[in-house]
Amino acid sequence: MAWGSDTLYFRTLHAWLPEPFFQTQGFLVFCAFVLTVYWTLPRRWNNARVMLLVVASLHFYAAWNAGLALLVLGTSLADYLLARWLEAANRGRRLILLLSIAMNLGVLAYFKYRGFFLNELHDLTTAMGLPASYDKLDLAKLLIPFGISFYTFEAISYAVDVYRRKIQAERSLPHFLLFILFFPHLVAGPIVRAGDFLRQAQRIKRWNWLRVQVGIQLCLIGVFKKFVIADRMAVFCDPVFADPAAHNTNTVWLAVLAYSLRIYADFSGYSDMALGVAHLFGYKLTVNFNMPYLASNVSDFWRRWHISLSTWLRDYVFIPLGGSRGGELATARNLMIVMGVGGLWHGAQWTYLLWGVYHGLLLVGHRLFARLVHIQHPLWTLASTAITFVAVSLGWVLFRPEWDKCLAMIERLFAIAPGATLPLHHRSLWWTVVLLFTCWLAASRWRVLWERLPAPVLGVLLAALLGVAQVMAPNADTMFIYFTF
Repeated sequence: MAWGSDTLYFRTLHAWLPEPFFQTQGFLVFCAFVLTVYWTLPRRWNNARVMLLVVASLHFYAAWNAGLALLVLGTSLADYLLARWLEAANRGRRLILLLSIAMNLGVLAYFKYRGFFLNELHDLTTAMGLPASYDKLDLAKLLIPFGISFYTFEAISYAVDVYRRKIQAERSLPHFLLFILFFPHLVAGPIVRAGDFLRQAQRIKRWNWLRVQVGIQLCLIGVFKKFVIADRMAVFCDPVFADPAAHNTNTVWLAVLAYSLRIYADFSGYSDMALGVAHLFGYKLTVNFNMPYLASNVSDFWRRWHISLSTWLRDYVFIPLGGSRGGELATARNLMIVMGVGGLWHGAQWTYLLWGVYHGLLLVGHRLFARLVHIQHPLWTLASTAITFVAVSLGWVLFRPEWDKCLAMIERLFAIAPGATLPLHHRSLWWTVVLLFTCWLAASRWRVLWERLPAPVLGVLLAALLGVAQVMAPNADTMFIYFTF
């Protein structure tokens, strides 16, 4: 059992606020309590409000694992001190920056990648006929801190921005801790930038009914995406991904479609909830999705999908490598490196790396195609959007850790084979597809209509949205996919 988790306090926390956090009634109680205390504090007590959120965030993380909560707190303290040192230093600034980056990447590598590399080394030595000095590790049993990839990238971007003198090192330790630990984005993002968040932490918050309304709307939309779309799509795709060889080709294609909808609704649903909860406390986080499956090419897709990660990779990896300034070959190399890093960021598996390489090849191919072909026609836009969606959906086949099952999925996709069908009739799958794309196409006008609705009508619609989510949610409680990253 993890350090500290066997005490009465942490046993009580586990019972009261079980994981996964955002789907539980315990989280609603926790959030309502913190909100009540937060807005009861006088407005001028901004520092007290910040400290309350820091303590609540640590409590939120410790409910899952006390030892890892202390780890996050410890690395955050180190990042705070290193940034202050970095700003004050006249010499050796690059060395201090490298020390900060090495510390964060070292912690990330130890918890997230050590099992993968040790197992690969074990297999290599065994294949060479050499005796292995240790047994292979069970990766499923290794303890990985929730959200470690997210807050590691936040800490690195903060140090780099201080080094570039884009921002000043934060003087207030509570404000910096809140930047890293703020519980709505701590577990699965979005990846926030220090320059944006720390300004908000310094600003005195005033109660705003309109902002509360926006926050509740985002939370309910996120709940709807998670329960009605993502969890229902899991019923279709999970049995097929678990045993692809037992299903026929048509079923495998439908499972890929269901998984595409699931991963979007799951992650964007969490992001909506995170943004909504942040709004309730007077904070604005980065919008992470912008109807990505309506992208007309893969480059456009990455401007719409997981925006906080794609812009982070652009600003802190792609541009420092030279961006697109060094010719087509250099640009292609930089794109492949960036997407390889993006793939490994998701997990220590060859499948994630191949997923990143696959998207790198798509980006390089799109650049070459765009130089040769210039077509501006509504039918071409429609066709290219469909092609992009299919290409991205095929990539999601690699977004699973089991390599043998990925190969079986690919084989079934492109070789007509008999087998079992979907566990449920796929009519509801197609209705979900129609619903999702209709909402996207009507998004701009729907927002205008939504803003003009009278308050009673809006309240009824929001209550109906919550009711539909509760009724249509499957019995199985599935964790958010990006909790594991």
